[in-house]
Amino acid sequence: MRYALSTLAVLMLTACAAGESFEAPVYETVGAITTTRTDLISPRTKIEKLGGEYGWSEGPVWVEKLGAVLFTDVPGNTIHKFKDGEGLSVWMKPSGAVPPLPDYTSSPGANGLIMFDADHIIVPDHGSRTLWKQNIETLERTVLADNFEGKRLNSPNDAALHSSGLIFFTDPPYGLKGQDENPVKELDFNGVFALAPDGAMTLIDDTIVRPNGVILSPDERTLYVANSDPATANWIAYDVSPSGEVSNRRVIAEAFQDLQAGLRGNPDGMAMAADGTIFATGPGGVLILSPTGEKLGLISTGTAIANVTFGGEDGRDLYMTSHTFLARTRTEVKGHGF
Repeated sequence: MRYALSTLAVLMLTACAAGESFEAPVYETVGAITTTRTDLISPRTKIEKLGGEYGWSEGPVWVEKLGAVLFTDVPGNTIHKFKDGEGLSVWMKPSGAVPPLPDYTSSPGANGLIMFDADHIIVPDHGSRTLWKQNIETLERTVLADNFEGKRLNSPNDAALHSSGLIFFTDPPYGLKGQDENPVKELDFNGVFALAPDGAMTLIDDTIVRPNGVILSPDERTLYVANSDPATANWIAYDVSPSGEVSNRRVIAEAFQDLQAGLRGNPDGMAMAADGTIFATGPGGVLILSPTGEKLGLISTGTAIANVTFGGEDGRDLYMTSHTFLARTRTEVKGHGF
């Protein structure tokens, strides 16, 4: 049987082989886990508070080339990095709008990061109202989209990459002061879009009040979108054809009653497990959802959680941007793509 070693374990073994002592950091533990499926996560698993003091942490992505997680502080206009053995560091600043900041935004930074390929990430940027492709090493950026039919995008928020090359992304008004009421808002809706490799854009849905997190199922047959509007907070699914055409919109889970009960956090970013289980941020923390929306558990750090991603050497570390800090726990399932 083959066992995967965590990054931290590899560092410890390397240090020991070199005759050096290695003292692993001990992180504060927070929160609690409840679950009906111990094959997905154990309720006894600890949640580590990895640190940070951010305005609103968001957008984590595991970057294999760096052996690290990158994540954003949107109001802080910064992309941060966490790596075992190194801890937290600033990776890029500014991450979005370049000072002097435009008057229209109080949320100038990048938001939900995802991988494009081994050398690039996709960066939805609130401050510049642009969807970028960015080289991990040179930091060079290429504009992927900044308008739809000649009208400037609101503030690209999150994205999902289809094997056809299509990029699905959401465009709520969160990067604009006053949001829908901001006079610089050119689109009269908040959309879910599909961006083709040739630059052509298709509007998938213009009826979601606050389209936010977006992700594809492992077989790419289903697209999921989180709606973070408190009055209608829910998760929406669509069928996706092999060529990327979208149909059959339906609501699979709702969360507005949990918000009314006082739980913190709207439906936001999501991570996809290899078996199709959805780890979806929402009221109370990270909700564990079946592909059809059945609620299977909850990972709570004690704060609202904006986004989540799988990472680590074996793909079973779950990183969570937990409002002001970064958190991590272990799952019994791997993330999709590991």
